[in-house]
Amino acid sequence: MSIEYPDYFARFYDFIYHHSRDGVDNKFYLDRIKETKGKILEVGVGTGRFFIDALNDGADIYGIDISPAMLEVLTNKLPVQEQERVGRQNIIDFHFDFKFDLIIAPFRVFMHLTEKEDQIKALNNVFLHLDKGGTFIFDVFIPDLNYLIKGFDNFADFEGEYAPGNKVKRIVTTKPDILNQIINISFVIEWNEQDLQFRKEWKTTLRFFFRYELEHLLERSEFEKYHIIGDFNSNPLNSDSKEFIVICQKN
Repeated sequence: MSIEYPDYFARFYDFIYHHSRDGVDNKFYLDRIKETKGKILEVGVGTGRFFIDALNDGADIYGIDISPAMLEVLTNKLPVQEQERVGRQNIIDFHFDFKFDLIIAPFRVFMHLTEKEDQIKALNNVFLHLDKGGTFIFDVFIPDLNYLIKGFDNFADFEGEYAPGNKVKRIVTTKPDILNQIINISFVIEWNEQDLQFRKEWKTTLRFFFRYELEHLLERSEFEKYHIIGDFNSNPLNSDSKEFIVICQKN
């Protein structure tokens, strides 16, 4: 299992997630970035879905990711003078010589931390890198037990034409490990290029969380102040919520 996105996944990432995620979470995070006057860090910056817009709007933003393939896509989008803003680091032990007013870990970054020791290390490392009054925001999905137990078997969740005459398709298979709260995921990417057909498989894992587990985890960390909302419109948690959006404050 790997959490480092491979090159063929990174290649199509922008195309796939432009269709599936834009309009879901980007306004929420970009609004938080616009409200921040100081330095910002995006953890799991990927190909720059938020980062590019934020930088173009004048944000003093930095980004880290553990996937060289994703970072290569991002740096190729950036002017040379801005490329030093992004680098390969892990949320568990990243280091900067300065602190941030806002740190975000969007789109399930925290779910890649499958061990509780790493989760605590990540929270405390983020806390260390926040200025007083700074904010850390991350999101994880609320487990839907029906889908979780049943899983997905070769479900084609995306298909589209990425260039004239060339299509890409993503097929997802999930196998839950309920005891360890792990989802084993297989992503198959199929695409054609000219007269050639390609098929690659990437396997990874995600850790799913329940509400009070998250709260206990946060209360074991250095953060003393936090709240959890239920969607990207800032509504409170309720029975219809699909997201845990966790907002932590450094006193």
